[in-house]
Amino acid sequence: MAHFSGEGEVMLQAMLRQLFQSVKEKITGAPSLECAEEILLHLEETDENFHNYEFVKYLRQYICNTLGSMIEDEIEKWTSDQNQGEEFGHDTVVQHVTKRTQESKEYKEMMHSLKNIMMIVVESMINKFEEDEMRSQERQKKIQKEKSNSYCTDNCSDSDSSFNQSYKFCQGKLQLILDQLDPGQPKEVRYEGLQTLCSAPPSDVLNCENWTTLCEKLTVYLSDPDPVFSDRILKFYAQTFTLSPLHMTKEIYKSLAKYLELHFISRENHIPTLSTGIDITNPNVIHLLKKVRLLNEYQKEAPSFWIRHPEKYMEEIVESTLSLLSVKHDQSHLVSQKILDPIYFLALVDTKAVWFKKWMHAYYSRTAVLRLIEKKYKSLITTAVQQCVQYFELCKTMKADEVLGHSKPCGNKQKTFYYSGQELQYIYFIHSLCLLGRLLIYTQGRKLFPIKLKNKKDSVSLTDLLVLFTQLIYYSPSCPKMTSPGHLENYSPASMVTEILCILCDQKECAIECLYNNTVIEALLQPIHNLMKGTKAAPNCSETALIHVADILTRIASVEEGLILLLYGENMSSSEEKSPTGAHIIAQFSKKVLDEDISIFSGSEMFPAVKGAFTSVCRQIYGTCEGLQVLIPYSLHESIAKAWKKTSLLSERIPTPVQGSDSVSSISQESQNIMAWEENLLDDLLNFAATPKGLQLLQRTGAINECVTFMFNQYAKELQVSRHKKFGYGVLVTQVASTAAGAIALQSSGFINALLTELWANLECGRDDVRVTHPKSTPVDPIDQSCQKSFLALVNLLSYPAVYELVGNQGLPNKEEYSLREVPTSVTDIIDRLIILNSEAKIRSLFNYEQSHIFGLRLLSVVCCDLDTLLLLEAQYQVSEMLLNAQEENTLETSDSHRDFIIDSLSVERNHVLVRINLIGGPMERILPPRMLEKGGDPYPWPMFSSYPLPNCYLSDSVTRNAYLKQDNDLGKLLLRFKMSDKQSEWIEHCRRQFCKMMKAKPDIISGGALVELLEKFVLHLSESPSECYFPSVEYTATDANVKNESLSSVQQLGVKMTVRYGKFLNLLRDGAENDLTLVLKHCERFLKQQQASVKSSLLCLQGSYTGHDWFVSSLFIIMLGDKDKTFRFLQQFSRLLTSAFLWLPRLHISSIIHKSRRILALSLGIHYVIMFYFL
Repeated sequence: MAHFSGEGEVMLQAMLRQLFQSVKEKITGAPSLECAEEILLHLEETDENFHNYEFVKYLRQYICNTLGSMIEDEIEKWTSDQNQGEEFGHDTVVQHVTKRTQESKEYKEMMHSLKNIMMIVVESMINKFEEDEMRSQERQKKIQKEKSNSYCTDNCSDSDSSFNQSYKFCQGKLQLILDQLDPGQPKEVRYEGLQTLCSAPPSDVLNCENWTTLCEKLTVYLSDPDPVFSDRILKFYAQTFTLSPLHMTKEIYKSLAKYLELHFISRENHIPTLSTGIDITNPNVIHLLKKVRLLNEYQKEAPSFWIRHPEKYMEEIVESTLSLLSVKHDQSHLVSQKILDPIYFLALVDTKAVWFKKWMHAYYSRTAVLRLIEKKYKSLITTAVQQCVQYFELCKTMKADEVLGHSKPCGNKQKTFYYSGQELQYIYFIHSLCLLGRLLIYTQGRKLFPIKLKNKKDSVSLTDLLVLFTQLIYYSPSCPKMTSPGHLENYSPASMVTEILCILCDQKECAIECLYNNTVIEALLQPIHNLMKGTKAAPNCSETALIHVADILTRIASVEEGLILLLYGENMSSSEEKSPTGAHIIAQFSKKVLDEDISIFSGSEMFPAVKGAFTSVCRQIYGTCEGLQVLIPYSLHESIAKAWKKTSLLSERIPTPVQGSDSVSSISQESQNIMAWEENLLDDLLNFAATPKGLQLLQRTGAINECVTFMFNQYAKELQVSRHKKFGYGVLVTQVASTAAGAIALQSSGFINALLTELWANLECGRDDVRVTHPKSTPVDPIDQSCQKSFLALVNLLSYPAVYELVGNQGLPNKEEYSLREVPTSVTDIIDRLIILNSEAKIRSLFNYEQSHIFGLRLLSVVCCDLDTLLLLEAQYQVSEMLLNAQEENTLETSDSHRDFIIDSLSVERNHVLVRINLIGGPMERILPPRMLEKGGDPYPWPMFSSYPLPNCYLSDSVTRNAYLKQDNDLGKLLLRFKMSDKQSEWIEHCRRQFCKMMKAKPDIISGGALVELLEKFVLHLSESPSECYFPSVEYTATDANVKNESLSSVQQLGVKMTVRYGKFLNLLRDGAENDLTLVLKHCERFLKQQQASVKSSLLCLQGSYTGHDWFVSSLFIIMLGDKDKTFRFLQQFSRLLTSAFLWLPRLHISSIIHKSRRILALSLGIHYVIMFYFL
């Protein structure tokens, strides 16, 4: 590009002209543009002179200069490979070299440069061509001006080209055509004039001065009784629409619309009435429908290009259309004798109002349409609403078969296509329904309401229209009789309304204004309410209608605003709500259909679909904490589990199909339906796991293993998440893995095995079915992109309950030799192969030792953020000792008494992990070394270590370690409140507000001593109030001597050391605190054992004492400044409060209270750990 000069441009233009001149005949003979492109693409195959063209020679030389050396090097490389014993055919070499060339950077740069060069050359040629055209047009205008007073008649032959006709088709020629088209002329003369008009370029015709006269004539000729003549006029209109620009086709469209408007207004034309219907074999009807269809085709095409033209063109088209559709005949006579309006015929050719949908799509046209409707043509919307109201009233008063009607034959001998008046009304209703549905999507469209109807006192508001739509779902027939059986469901009123309402639900602003109100929700739920009462829901209410309603409710419940409306109604703060809200009605009905307590649908083939549809609505509700709280009294999990067990038994009883039997297809279909229903129920049960309480309810059903197996099968398919699902199966995996039972279910389903296999394939092996032609590039990131998904999946999986169940009490394999094909299948294997690499055998078993070990260290760093997991791994596998030994081995002797640490990616990562797992606290209490090297002479200034204690540089000096601060006046007032004994509930609430106010305004002013006094007095007052105590008082008389000989678990012992180390770092604990904390923990363990029940379970976490460390007691011990008596006394009082179930996790471990009350059962299984001091 840098060397592309003006001379080069001229030279390339000459080369291109030579090429085009040579292939001119081939291109001009092509029937279409696509064929011309094909001719050029295959020119080398068809043109023997192809390689002699100068442009081809130029391209060959250009490629040779740019890529020649690279191609030669590639060929030479393959030749050397062949000499070394690898045999390759000529075709293989060509294919490989071509592929490598096309993938090279040089090829892409060459194509980019060549493209830019050719764009400049072609643009220059086009500009020059346009200049020549302008000069030619100027000369043409000059010639026409000179001959404007003369006729040009017989000098034009039929063989002249369009270009020549543009010179000769002048005003005189047009006048001659007008004379020939006169109705008084013989038929042959009129046909000849029409033929001349159709063969002339439309642009020339429209540019003539007599076009206005011709347009008026053509409008008249459209009504010519001769069908051939009128069809040819219509052909001219169609040709003009196809070949002319908008400013020309606009005139044709307006004339056609005006003709149709006058045609319907005139009383002389025989337009069918509503009572006679329409026989579309009638020639007059055929001609009229052709004109309406041509108009409609242009309506649907115009929006694709009218934005490129001035707005007035579009407005003229819109106004002429609305003017035509607003034509109404005199309504004084009977409805049965009503003459059909233009919109009936438009509805016949475009039943779903596609033209209006396209016109409303873009803001450019939508603004004009709505402005004109509001100012001049609001009657169009009024009649559409009127049509919907009339159809609804018809549905309420007549039977379904009377509403539907059947197409009646016109004639005795053969059946003809005939639309009765009733069917025309239905088609017009469908058109009106689609038009209104599209109108409601947009703000300006909704502002057209309310609508005043004739013979109605009250106006139809937006809410009234939506209620009408919902009632149409229940009252309208489910299978209308349309022109062909294949379109029955597409034109069902219930289906159409459901589609409209679902579209409105997807538009948040529209849904809030239209659907999210009690009136509409009550209209949707009213038949359901009636069904549960045993009263008749609606004349035509069917299973299909209920499924449609469930689909709409599902979309409403999937959005936060809609869910709140279903849960609490519009007036959330009002306590005077007497009728149950939508969520309660839906839950009651879902439970009844699941339990099959509604006899009206029993035995129906679509009954399972109704169950599934309403269970899906409930799933959207109980997938949130608020929704589940509302639905808990209905025990939907039990009903779903019961239905699943029943369906599972049915699927086992289905006989095996026998080949050749007539019942094979029916049995196969039945089995598919049952399996689909079974999977649907499992999915519904699985979605209870979206919340902690829901997960606990799922575990109580006993179906968690089957649900997790189903989840694994779905997760493996990598299905796209539905837009109405709040999350995919990956989130449910994380939720399920947060409990011990869930972790075991994941393991038994094969999920963990599959996850680890995929990880190992990405990390070490690669896929077996892929031929490796060249090795993978060395990963640059610590965790390669191919392994990130597996890494995140493992992190989400390894919560402490899951780690304890999968790893607890299990030693590492520590084999003497590992096979290279040995793939880890458990979490213990991953720890053994990727984290604790304490032998040469483990290191040699890894293809990518450094990358794999860094992956393991990063995984260790993340999972150890849970302090219980850290203590478990430290107690079982001595992780810190392993890392220190690895650092010790990674040193280099520089002198007899000095050793330097080798700085590499592994030593830097190990150093970071060691600091992280040995110093607990927040970012202001410790300094974590970075994982990346720095620029400069000292890339890693942080000291490494291979033994404890840690260097002081990792300890922060900014921590305030003074336990006693000056007491603030506000705090003094707060403590003084505890000495007052007025109304207990009032001062407790006042103290809470005052404390929150202080924490927001002066969070650092509360000293340790003041906080201790505050906690003690507050809990003391609460424990003395019977209304605040949920747990009974337990007598405890054990002394220090009684518990001194008892032992703590290794995890508890390590937790004590970590707590004391942290407390001493803050100068809050003194020497001897380790023994005191140990005694407190022993007392707590014995105290809680008095309230525990004996449980037989295969879960490790339920076999004995609480498996983790008691972080609540440890935190409280630090707050109490190491006073063991004060700490335990506080815990005894605090244990009576319901709050203890949330904050003190061991409080509910296998507690006997759980078996007596289900109110807090979820706490022991679903609530995550609350650690009172900083996480790791």
